Amino acid sequence: MPDEFLVRAALAGVGVALVAGPLGCFVVWRRLAYFGDTMAHSALLGVALGLALGISTQIGVLVVALTVAVLLAVLERLRTIPSDTLLGILSHSALSIGLVAVGFMAWLRVDLLAYLFGDVLSVSWGEVALVLAGGAGVLAVLAWLWRDLVAATVSPDLAAAEGVDVLRSRIVFTLLMAVVIAIAMKIVGVLLITSLLIIPAATARRFVASPEAMAVVAALAGAVAVLGGLVFSLVADTPSGPSIVVTALALFMLSLVPLPMLASRR
Repeated sequence: MPDEFLVRAALAGVGVALVAGPLGCFVVWRRLAYFGDTMAHSALLGVALGLALGISTQIGVLVVALTVAVLLAVLERLRTIPSDTLLGILSHSALSIGLVAVGFMAWLRVDLLAYLFGDVLSVSWGEVALVLAGGAGVLAVLAWLWRDLVAATVSPDLAAAEGVDVLRSRIVFTLLMAVVIAIAMKIVGVLLITSLLIIPAATARRFVASPEAMAVVAALAGAVAVLGGLVFSLVADTPSGPSIVVTALALFMLSLVPLPMLASRR
């Protein structure tokens, strides 16, 4: 029988992967990787807020991530600074402010490496329950608004003409991103969360012909990366979060190898 901490780690990691895969498809389709990085980096500022106020760090992450998203939308409307420049400013500023804020809390002993790179092997049953419940909620909302989100991704103008509330879809997508970042922070850390969103989705993209199939394959690829990364971490005695990302990268590299069937057609 596997040790209990391994069971908890596997359940939490797979729970995050099953949610990050489908949501990551929209990140890939909409080319929002840098936006994902910005929201993920702001998570450390949310951690500092939670610690300072004595509330759940997940709540702090949600509040800060949504605040950063709103601030970005307001600044984009001013059109005085290019979007990629704004993302770079907000991303690194939020991360740095979070690090400085945590540094000022001399009365607390904070394991910054766990927040930056994750510590899935130390998750508790309560955190597993939070991941599974939060993930189930995100998947339920995704299923409910799937057609609207896909339509708004393909063509916002056409989707609006067909009666899709594009603004609502964007707000919901941002909220779902914030929730996933909050529950995934303990698994891979704020510096690596975006990789769990992007790499499995990019891996799945080559093998599917529909958005729904890509979401399923991305979720499965993420789950395999988590389980493989945990095994690799235990065998090689390496950090769990980076090991999961390295395994996801290995799967992506394998997906680039030409299949025999494709090779024969060429």
